[in-house]
Amino acid sequence: MEIFAPFLQYLISGLTNGAIYALIALGFGIIYNATTIINFAQGEMVMLGALCAISIYHLAPSLPLAFAGAVVLVTLVGLVFERLALRPVKDPTPIVLIIITVGGAVLIKGVAMLLWGKEAYTLPPFSGDAPIHLGEATILPQNLWVLGITAIAVAALEAFFRLTLVGKAMRACAYNTRAARLVGIKVKRIRVLTFMLCSLLAAFTGILVTSYFGTSSIILGTNLELQIIISCLIGGASIAGGKGLVVGSLVGVVFMTMVVSVFNILEIGIYWQNIIVGIILVFIVALDAYLVGRRKKALGEV
Repeated sequence: MEIFAPFLQYLISGLTNGAIYALIALGFGIIYNATTIINFAQGEMVMLGALCAISIYHLAPSLPLAFAGAVVLVTLVGLVFERLALRPVKDPTPIVLIIITVGGAVLIKGVAMLLWGKEAYTLPPFSGDAPIHLGEATILPQNLWVLGITAIAVAALEAFFRLTLVGKAMRACAYNTRAARLVGIKVKRIRVLTFMLCSLLAAFTGILVTSYFGTSSIILGTNLELQIIISCLIGGASIAGGKGLVVGSLVGVVFMTMVVSVFNILEIGIYWQNIIVGIILVFIVALDAYLVGRRKKALGEV
């Protein structure tokens, strides 16, 4: 049993970290799948949700109140961002939308630095921190919270996109915005709802991550975009056309979590990790463009 104890501990940590990546990837993928916008501000929304929850908790020490207040505030920030930064742009190109979201990320982080500074802040765990022993390995209650909530979120979002009219409308907008508009779908309203949903999910993720690690600062959610993009592409989202679903993003996250775990086990340096991740991204994007081109050629679209 002692031989398998480190493996079991690595497995628990890997699953928990993968669940955290999955929650961030869900928000990232939902926006892209519904609007074809690559939202580089999603990580900053996660950070904003965590810091808002911490501030509310310090004012009124109630986790449910902090949770609800942060979710509402960040959802409103997502609404304002879509209305003021994205909606006024007429016939935007993908690069323009990317620049806007990058600018939004910089703005949110700058405001957060003014309000909270660079210090780390704490948030208590949801249900204590007494470890649970599984043989020679241990698991914290927060591990169970992260894994359980991620599973519920994935199932709920998959059902939402497959079974509800709003979810189907979001998918229709992703496949063909013009056709969706012709059949009566309010495309602008769908985009607003999409940004609000993803901001809500980002706040939810930030609070959960902060409660899991115990602390948070303005660097939470930074530099995750490349790995999340790879996860979404592996899961079926396509930069060149064709969209994936929620479960697909989860599959991509599992793959990237395994890659990062192998990096850590082999003690590969961070610079080599970035190089390898960059190579994987270039390969996935090239493969994606090739497959989409083949599909369009088979359908006679080119």
